[in-house]
Amino acid sequence: MPEKADEILTTMFDVYQAALQDLRGRCDASLQQARDLILSASGNIIVCGMGKSGLVGRKISATLSSTGTPSVFLHPAEAMHGDLGIVRKGDVMILISYSGETEEVVRLLPALRRQEVKIIAIVGQVNSTLGKAASICLDAAVDKEACPLNLAPTTSTLTTLVLGDALAILLMQERGFQSVDFAATHPGGKLGKKLLNTVGDVMRTHDLPFVASDMPMTEVIIKMTEGRLGLALVGTADNLQGIITDGDLRRMLVEGRALADYSAAQVMNPAPQTIAKDMPFGNAEELMTESKIQCLVVTDKAGAVAGIVQIF
Repeated sequence: MPEKADEILTTMFDVYQAALQDLRGRCDASLQQARDLILSASGNIIVCGMGKSGLVGRKISATLSSTGTPSVFLHPAEAMHGDLGIVRKGDVMILISYSGETEEVVRLLPALRRQEVKIIAIVGQVNSTLGKAASICLDAAVDKEACPLNLAPTTSTLTTLVLGDALAILLMQERGFQSVDFAATHPGGKLGKKLLNTVGDVMRTHDLPFVASDMPMTEVIIKMTEGRLGLALVGTADNLQGIITDGDLRRMLVEGRALADYSAAQVMNPAPQTIAKDMPFGNAEELMTESKIQCLVVTDKAGAVAGIVQIF
């Protein structure tokens, strides 16, 4: 990277760090007030902003919703053409405008006053029209933008985003929001799978590669290949005697042992790790990560093999 680029990036990160340090020292009380206002609200939490502030506002609204505080984003221009109908008495509006004078946002104030809606403003000018109209004002002011021209919203969007995240975190703590609650709003993601699913929900139950204990290793390899799990189960579902993994095969080859000279019983691990099918999938994932293995034998209440759970 050219030296000039290094200097630009160093300056940018220095500006960001200074802005966040300054923000940290001045917003604790107002953030707690905003938290308490939202907790006491009987209505919805509506986030509104124009331009870059609107883009940040969408993220803040999404973060609130996914962490236990249902929220919607309202575009200020669309609000003036009918979408203001979603706003009701008892709602809290989070209005974002760095100048505090954004026309599309300020034009909403008379209607919000008529609805007796509480306003949390995130602004860079606390004495602006929006700042003065707000019940609570979160000060996102910065000394300079990281943009070399000091024009493009960069540092100011960062402080706005941090204030929104801080508010969401305070609300999470106050509501006692836990990881299982987070997973409930993300059922399609990795966390949802980890926390909401049991091992039995995700295990493979069909075509498990069982082999007899006296099967020659040359035939065991064929069975392992067909099974596509990187292992063979020695014995039966009701009487598991051990397992053989790809790692066992690699160690035999490194040691120069001829596979044809060994049976499954001579190679298998007679005490494989197992997990009950009703355990959370996250437990299985943690166990496999700690043990540096990719598959676990899943057992039912009677101790019989019920399936195989695998991570990649």
